[in-house]
Amino acid sequence: MESDYACEAGRIVAETMITIFTPSFADASNTNAQNLTVKEVVARLSPERFRVRMLYSSAPDARITARPNTELLAYGGSGNSARLLAHLLRTRPDIYFFPREGPLDAAFFFLRRYLRLRTAIVTYVVATQERETSKVLARAIREGDTVVGNSEYVSETIQQQYGVESATIHSGIGREIFYPLPEGSRLERAQLTVLYAGSFQARKRAHLVIEEASKWPQVQFRLAGRGEEEAPCRLLAQRLGCGNVEFLGHLSPSELGEEMRKADVFLFPSVIEGHPQVLGQAAACGLPCVAMEIYRPDYVVNGVTGFLVRSEFELSQRLEWLLTQPELRQTMAAAAVQLSLKFDWERVVESWAGVFERVVEQRQGKR
Repeated sequence: MESDYACEAGRIVAETMITIFTPSFADASNTNAQNLTVKEVVARLSPERFRVRMLYSSAPDARITARPNTELLAYGGSGNSARLLAHLLRTRPDIYFFPREGPLDAAFFFLRRYLRLRTAIVTYVVATQERETSKVLARAIREGDTVVGNSEYVSETIQQQYGVESATIHSGIGREIFYPLPEGSRLERAQLTVLYAGSFQARKRAHLVIEEASKWPQVQFRLAGRGEEEAPCRLLAQRLGCGNVEFLGHLSPSELGEEMRKADVFLFPSVIEGHPQVLGQAAACGLPCVAMEIYRPDYVVNGVTGFLVRSEFELSQRLEWLLTQPELRQTMAAAAVQLSLKFDWERVVESWAGVFERVVEQRQGKR
């Protein structure tokens, strides 16, 4: 009798289990924002409801390896796309989640249409789409069973560029890493600190952080990240005589959380973004942010949790306001922490679970 019950329970689980494949990496060392997002989603998805298959090329995140109903597919050497495509055709997952822009994705889209596969495509778009840049991504948007943007503005640009309706699910914030200091703690510090965190690419405009540092010699400016613009920024700091600038290099998420709690203001002059998680992480740590308005980040409410600016002049002016008005910093810091609560990972993953369940039901014609 007991074995009969176990068999019946197993049959029910098999019928209700949703299988998801994602061409994302489970590697613990992979700190690419898109892979970090997928790892957080997978780690929190119910293993009783969702079977997940994803890639790895080095030691995987321990949470992923410990998750039941999770299969990690090795990626390395040559022939990866052909091998993974054969795997997809053999296993026929219910969902292909977060297609990228590589040959595997392009080949799968072709065969999905040609073979009339029942696998649903859930496309997650993490950059604004004012213009068409990738044929593979454009196809993922047009042929996706569900398209999701990572901010309200990204979703708007999908509609404008492709005429496709898009839901919005923000990237979450790991509250075990990004959390605030006790209220008022920052006011006790003798010296203010401005933090920048992001890659050193031209579009990030980290050189503006150095230029601001030259105006505030009594304030510490700390820059976290790596990239091709780091060396020019170091040279600029030397030329301007900025003894108050420190380059921190690449930081792990936990190290970044610590740096954010040591800082008083987060300065992010980047002009080309999707929806940078670092702004949400800074908010969760109680940092008022100064960022650009052009990509309309939902992690910052202008004039409430920080400032969204349209020019370098405004960037400099709003930073001055925050550095010279401790009450403004404190008020915005408290508001930023409150705002960050709506981006809690558990809430985000609930939204994703709902998307996965609905898209499979629709694809299988149950509605």
